[in-house]
Amino acid sequence: MVNLRYILVSALVVIAPSLRAAEDLGAMWGTAAEEAKYYPIVNIPIPVGVPMRPGSFEVLPDGRLAVGTRRGDIYFIKGAFDSPPKPEFHLFASGQDETFSLSWRDGAMTATTWGEVSRISDADGDGIADRYDTLTSNWGYAEGHEFAFGSKHDPDGNIWVALGLSGSYESHNLFRGWAVKVTPQGKMIPVCSGLRSPGGVGANAEGAMFVIESQGPWNGCCSLKHLKEGAFLGHPASYNWYPFVPGMKAPELEPKSDSRMGVEKKRVKELAPPAVKFPYIKMGRSISGFRLNKTDGKFGPFDNQIFLGDYSLSLIMRATTEQINGVWQGACYPFREGLATGIMNVEFSPKGQLIAGGFTTSSQWPVRGTAPFAIQRIDWNGVVPFEIKEINIRKDGFLVTFTKPVDKQVAAKTDAYNITTYTHIYHGAYGSPEVDQTTPRVTQAVPSADGLSVYVHLDKITEDHIHDFDLAKVTSLDGQPLLHHKAYYTVNEVPKN
Repeated sequence: MVNLRYILVSALVVIAPSLRAAEDLGAMWGTAAEEAKYYPIVNIPIPVGVPMRPGSFEVLPDGRLAVGTRRGDIYFIKGAFDSPPKPEFHLFASGQDETFSLSWRDGAMTATTWGEVSRISDADGDGIADRYDTLTSNWGYAEGHEFAFGSKHDPDGNIWVALGLSGSYESHNLFRGWAVKVTPQGKMIPVCSGLRSPGGVGANAEGAMFVIESQGPWNGCCSLKHLKEGAFLGHPASYNWYPFVPGMKAPELEPKSDSRMGVEKKRVKELAPPAVKFPYIKMGRSISGFRLNKTDGKFGPFDNQIFLGDYSLSLIMRATTEQINGVWQGACYPFREGLATGIMNVEFSPKGQLIAGGFTTSSQWPVRGTAPFAIQRIDWNGVVPFEIKEINIRKDGFLVTFTKPVDKQVAAKTDAYNITTYTHIYHGAYGSPEVDQTTPRVTQAVPSADGLSVYVHLDKITEDHIHDFDLAKVTSLDGQPLLHHKAYYTVNEVPKN
């Protein structure tokens, strides 16, 4: 029986080797040892007997870490951000199910769970939740794939929720495959349709809301999708719930299978293409929760970038977004591999550390990390790695920005940039190979005066294609190779000017 007050962590901690051989999951970047020189991983011990299985995180106003679990508990942890961690676990709430999203506001916790969004509070001040108010349960649910993932509160106090399909393939229950938002008063407002199996919801630096989508039918790879109001996000199984949304009409056409997203978005005007595509296995296999880095430099040179976990591959990636011709798009980049378990969610601490945690389900989905569950912390040690910081599109190429000045003599050579492009088949079958490959020619590479960026001019940019960058030949001013030399930019639109 878990003590409802404080549990001091003993030396007996459930932790396992962080990696195992898993050929079925695909080879990874192979950079874990180098990554550790800049971003070491710190284990946050979990006491024996606490069935943690983390699914969500939040930082409380008093500096404690809140953790929502798969079995529906919410723990408050004191000392998780200390170095070394000296955690004390306190069970705040129980009785929910699949707590994959937490957000604290106005003295209470809002939890998004399998069947509802709840406001959970401690009315008598004894440290244990005693009031559970359902804000909404206005969607259908019946089986284990019908997950619900929620956001933090937006500036208006809304929680945005993404609802997975029934069995990951069909929509048998109300609003399955939709994104909705829940007001502070508990009103549920349908936002857009077309989701399959989402894994996290959040905002970018400009405040636009996004969702992570898993590879599967109508999704060639995992992707970051903009939750555009009234949009259709790609999977037609959820068309059947439009009659329940006053004022919102279903698309006049359904997408054609075995087509391309770029073709179908011209036929189906409501179809919103993914903002960032993550090439399968190269950049994630089952991407989960994500969070915007707003640490003001405490986590290194990647402020205002999105950090994402991957469940199957036990790793963390980065992504950047920009709006071109009114459409969101952007790039993804490797960041940190070698975590202990399947990553379900991430959160930044007030000290600028990245909390990552999750669990394994050995009977359901393969996971590279072997720990049954874990909470870990990625700390920046103050040393800046030489990395591709960000890629931004231009009308005739891309501006590639680095974390350190490049060797301008090397960076000015056009053969220093290996760029290929490809897209996916847009169809009802599961996933897609990379198809329609092209190899654009680099016509000019112009380093900036400070060496921190290079304008890479191409003879052609191909819409609806991932532009796959390999910059292994580029070195820093002091001769260092890039820590990660790959990056992937999704082109939905080419700038008009």
